[in-house]
Amino acid sequence: MNETTDAVHQDWDPRAESVLDDQIAAYDAMRSRCPVAYSDYLQWSLFRHADVKRVLEDHDTFSNAASRHLSVPNAMDPPEHTRFRRLIEPYFGPGPMAAFEPHCREIAESLVARLPESGEIEAMAELGQNFALEIQCAFMGWPTGLHEPLRDWTRRQHAATLAGDRQALGELALEFDGVIRDLLETRRAAGDAAPDDVTTRIMNETVEGRALSDEEIVSILRNWTVGELGTISASIGILMRYLADHPQLQARLRGEPELLPPAIDEILRIDAPLMSNRRRTTRPVEIGGRHIPAGERLTILWGSANRDEAVFGDPDAFRLDRDPEDNLLYGAGIHVCPGAPLARMELKLFMEALLADTVQLKPIPEKPAVRAKFPAGGYSAVPLRVTR
Repeated sequence: MNETTDAVHQDWDPRAESVLDDQIAAYDAMRSRCPVAYSDYLQWSLFRHADVKRVLEDHDTFSNAASRHLSVPNAMDPPEHTRFRRLIEPYFGPGPMAAFEPHCREIAESLVARLPESGEIEAMAELGQNFALEIQCAFMGWPTGLHEPLRDWTRRQHAATLAGDRQALGELALEFDGVIRDLLETRRAAGDAAPDDVTTRIMNETVEGRALSDEEIVSILRNWTVGELGTISASIGILMRYLADHPQLQARLRGEPELLPPAIDEILRIDAPLMSNRRRTTRPVEIGGRHIPAGERLTILWGSANRDEAVFGDPDAFRLDRDPEDNLLYGAGIHVCPGAPLARMELKLFMEALLADTVQLKPIPEKPAVRAKFPAGGYSAVPLRVTR
């Protein structure tokens, strides 16, 4: 096909009910039928592992600057990205992770302890969302009084996203930024008495010898928080549903909790908590047999690339001996998720607490899990029966 034909031909409809009802199954089908597909909604979608890896590793051709708004450092390219990445990475280093671990473990154990002795739960609302809210506010040093406002904001933001309501999304973005700015002002007013936490430390950072602007600070904190709330919550739902459906693996992990780190990564490879990211072409390029002009938007579909048969064989086969370099759960290349150490620690500690304080997780046949709709991954509801 030539570029003009490619640019107008609709290869698929990402918003079709058949796609939204089960994104994973739909992406599996697209990976073999049309691995680089065009749509008005997402422009160019990439389904194959090799194509995604190529994009991740060639940041000169495939730019991260795909947002209309300041996004630090997510939507930046080198050298600007490098400067901010150097500032951010130490927050997720071994020292800060070790210091936060006891508090993280306490939150996980406290949350699990609130479960009923026996009965039905909805894992997303009762555990996934609660854990994400509590753990993220604790990491940032934010007050517990923000838990419910953030829960309500997340609900409204998700509804506006599904509805494609740009005006509402813009208003919600301003609302969230206002919450962060209030936190910054509170710390500035406290002066030397401001808490020594992640938020205060970010406020005092410099880049190339200058102080960060409030816009940059807000962007960093927004990206950390919004991304964390969605992906950690989705991950909890996916993990609990998978173990409920696989009682032999559940029993093995109860007896061998040291296997949790690779098991968690493998389950989240099979069923992605984060569905997509964006890139933009800086020059004309051919990928997957398609000719793509400069300035086009690409949608990387993690939920497909991490299930590519060319790399993983049977994508649904759970294996603990896979090469971790193949798993794109946290991305790859210079934009690999800086918060991966924190996310891995949070999920490990949560699952340790859950498996240690329960005897059994079981699905409820008459109440099946409900898949989340794009751009969310995982599930919107995971009813389970728990025995402690």
